[in-house]
Amino acid sequence: MGLFDGKVAIVTGAGRGIGRAEALLLASEGAAVVVNDLGGETTGGGADQRPAQQVVDEIEEAGGVAAANFASVSSWDGAQALVEQAVDDFGRLDVLVNNAGILRDKMSFNMEEAEWDAVVDVHLKGHFAPIRFAGAYWRAKAKETGEPTNAAVVTTASESGLYGNAGQVNYAAAKAGIAAMTLVLARELERIGVRTNAICPVARTRLTEEVPGAGEYMAAKEGEFDRFAPENAAAAACWLASDVSAPISGQVVKVQGGLVQIVQGWRPITEATDDKPWTIESIDAHRGALFAKTGEGVPAFLTPAEQ
Repeated sequence: MGLFDGKVAIVTGAGRGIGRAEALLLASEGAAVVVNDLGGETTGGGADQRPAQQVVDEIEEAGGVAAANFASVSSWDGAQALVEQAVDDFGRLDVLVNNAGILRDKMSFNMEEAEWDAVVDVHLKGHFAPIRFAGAYWRAKAKETGEPTNAAVVTTASESGLYGNAGQVNYAAAKAGIAAMTLVLARELERIGVRTNAICPVARTRLTEEVPGAGEYMAAKEGEFDRFAPENAAAAACWLASDVSAPISGQVVKVQGGLVQIVQGWRPITEATDDKPWTIESIDAHRGALFAKTGEGVPAFLTPAEQ
């Protein structure tokens, strides 16, 4: 018996990397999988149906069930058709794993409008659009049956969005938005029985290979445990998507080989109070207390030159 026997899953960006590993693992655990991938370049250009179809072929050769989908998830119509395909082909939808993404790294003062728009479109809208139509399907199903749907959504955030990374203002903003969106969705969808969580993977992918220094750092080393293999992230995503992890929802899980962490967002770490209206001078008078734990407001990971 597999953890996903009788269930249907969609994985976006599943032609390569983490998405491929997620699709293969879901299928090996009994899910029928819709393998979505536009097959574009890491910058978002172009299209190629071969990556998604190759994953489908892999699943079928191993005795699993899968179908390919080549739509752009940042397209409203494409996202709707993706959800409809899962229901039409396999009769239902139980799991949505959002993974698709691109990179167009540039320092903020050099970034072009198209570079901002493309990354935010694929990551942030490309996460929301499939969720919007999957959520509508699950809401209608819950109304029809009067029972919770017992479905799951897994989104993909990033350390860049949580902690910041110079040269990735577009990517980081989108990934931070995905983390925030996950928390909202967990609140909105819980009433119809849908759990929503995010993974924050540290893994070797086509995207990380293009980040200066990351490709060499994350390369598999002969004879050593591969901490950056995408299968590590896939295990966390599929755990969150499975009934084994219930009732966990609204969490962001950082994962790499050998390490899993629960990370949480903005929360107060210091405070100042007064019984009078704030002025510039009175706030400045509390500066020492406010920044006692933060190094005068400068993130500790910045070098002196960056500061």
